[in-house]
Amino acid sequence: MFVYSHGTYESSVRAARHGPWGRAAALCAALCLAACATRAPAPAPLPAPAPPPAGTAAPAAPAAPAPALRPPRVGLALGGGAARGFAHVGVIQVLEENGLAPALVAGTSAGSLVATLYASGLDGRRLAGLAETMDESSFTDWAYPGRGLLRGEQLARYVREHTGGRPIEQMRLPLGIVATDLDSGQPMLFRRGDPGVAVRASSAVPAVFQPVRIGDREYVDGGLVSPVPVRFARQMGAELVIAVDISAVPDGMPTGDPVRLLLQTFAIMGRSINQFELRDAELVVRPRLPGISGTNFAARRQAIQAGRDAMTAQLPALKALLSARARPLGPAGSAEGAPH
Repeated sequence: MFVYSHGTYESSVRAARHGPWGRAAALCAALCLAACATRAPAPAPLPAPAPPPAGTAAPAAPAAPAPALRPPRVGLALGGGAARGFAHVGVIQVLEENGLAPALVAGTSAGSLVATLYASGLDGRRLAGLAETMDESSFTDWAYPGRGLLRGEQLARYVREHTGGRPIEQMRLPLGIVATDLDSGQPMLFRRGDPGVAVRASSAVPAVFQPVRIGDREYVDGGLVSPVPVRFARQMGAELVIAVDISAVPDGMPTGDPVRLLLQTFAIMGRSINQFELRDAELVVRPRLPGISGTNFAARRQAIQAGRDAMTAQLPALKALLSARARPLGPAGSAEGAPH
């Protein structure tokens, strides 16, 4: 049994502290303490999200973006009515001012003249300027003796002059001009060729203008078979047709003027035909033109304003139709289900 005295124990401890093994142990302890002092503390775990209070719905996922929509292709069908046709200019002005210009245009008789000028690139403001300066007497080219009082060549020349000599197929907008085949009584839609000749044919009121020969056929006023060319605007690709009806309501016996008598006869016929054709239009615009006959060229400003008023009144209905008939664009940018 070994017994250490007090002095012997303390001396042994001091020897251990100052000996080689003691110094090594002290160094290891110091290094461990230093490492513990420089190591970053581990981050505290994030608290779990609190459940929503009872009776509260969880937040909704972000809504998917609305699909891009393509509006329907709008066609403008301009009807006949001689001098009442100035109302078409007012209709076009309002459509343009509201960013609703049509994609294509078709016209009959007086409507064919406005349609052609518009399709060539003349906007509503320039059309109104032409209306202000138009001298209807310049279209008077007498045809005695003949099958009509007027030849209509001056009208054709006027059209060529103000459309830059472009053929129908090179207009800025797709254009259709409706005339009546005198032999068969069938309508003819002109989509190519000389616009002056086509407008002349479409406006050739029998007995007033001579029939117009195109190829081996003769043509007269398109209002005989299609006073407002709704079906032809549809045939050209319109998905929504705006029809502008400027036909006159018969208001008693006309004067003894044979031209006015003939125009009133046309108005009566046109209204009967329009009852069927206008049913196919999504929107029918009827400018109020009381007291403005087909021969009253002096009332052009009044007619233009009547067209503006009528189209302005129909803007809410038109915008609703455009919204309801818009189609989502497909992956390639084309409307799903659109005709090719």
